[in-house]
Amino acid sequence: MAGETPSWKQRFRRPVQPEAHQGGTASADGAEPSAGDWTAHPPRTRDTGGDDGQAFTASLDTLPRGRAVDDLPGDAREGVVVAFPGESPGRLPAGPADRPEPGTRFGRLSAVRQGVRRSGESAKAAMGYVADRIMEIAPRVPVRDLSALRTQFPGLSPEQLADKLVAGAANATATVGAGVGAAAMLPVPPAMPAELAAEITGVAAIELKLIAELYEVYGLRPEGSLKDRSTAYLTAWSQERGIDVAKPTTYKNAALSGGLKRELRQQIMKRTIRNLPNLMPFMVGAAVGAVMNRRDTRALADRVRKDLRARQVPWDALPALPPLEQPVRPLEGLQKPLELES
Repeated sequence: MAGETPSWKQRFRRPVQPEAHQGGTASADGAEPSAGDWTAHPPRTRDTGGDDGQAFTASLDTLPRGRAVDDLPGDAREGVVVAFPGESPGRLPAGPADRPEPGTRFGRLSAVRQGVRRSGESAKAAMGYVADRIMEIAPRVPVRDLSALRTQFPGLSPEQLADKLVAGAANATATVGAGVGAAAMLPVPPAMPAELAAEITGVAAIELKLIAELYEVYGLRPEGSLKDRSTAYLTAWSQERGIDVAKPTTYKNAALSGGLKRELRQQIMKRTIRNLPNLMPFMVGAAVGAVMNRRDTRALADRVRKDLRARQVPWDALPALPPLEQPVRPLEGLQKPLELES
């Protein structure tokens, strides 16, 4: 009829029953209400015609034991927003005992959230493992000092010597990329993460050696021990720039506070995404990996050289430097000059 208030706007009024307890969910004698007594304690419903205009929320605790929302009459179900015990409406229950079955809507949403969280944690753990591995091998990278480089390449200027070092490192990283691409000729999904980790670790070792020797060529050897110099080279590799070694606190404090490892994880993630095409089957990934690694190594060297060139110290102005401290257990494969392999 015209003018009649719709059912969803009607305020659900509690019938007056003298024997019902008016202040809680239990009956007057302390016993729990039965399934048929739900009318004495109905769930609060959405009331758009109320004074405050706010929606009411019904908790599962307000429903009698053994009574579900679907069992309520249609006019009572309208506007009921169910909240699990201890949770606000629209959120999943916190406790394992309160979680719904997997087949329900909340169960599917909970499964999706848990899957995304576990995937993120696994990826973070993998990036952390590769970062730890790179930090372990950095002090073991053999580096030639300036006197050894000038003896091996006599008559070259600093820029010519730097070009020689970049060309050798680019060819070496291209070889690593081609080798990983050839290993992935027939893709095996369980082995792909290990192949990517091996490629990133090998390329990082070659590029760390290149960065360290570029610092020697431009007369900017970092001060301190082998560990301090390795930290400077790692910072330059993760940031892809030539850091100012005259301010050692900038990278030493980052290493102590954990910022260096965070930057390494970000760099490793970026390298991993760029190296995904290397896993293409049928030897396509070998060609792609060689081209991309050569390009990335040259781009890294150009950025580092640009920063080092602005602070370059001429060779004739350099004081007599002691020989570089060599690692006790140098990495195998990097003892031979990379230029001889090109």
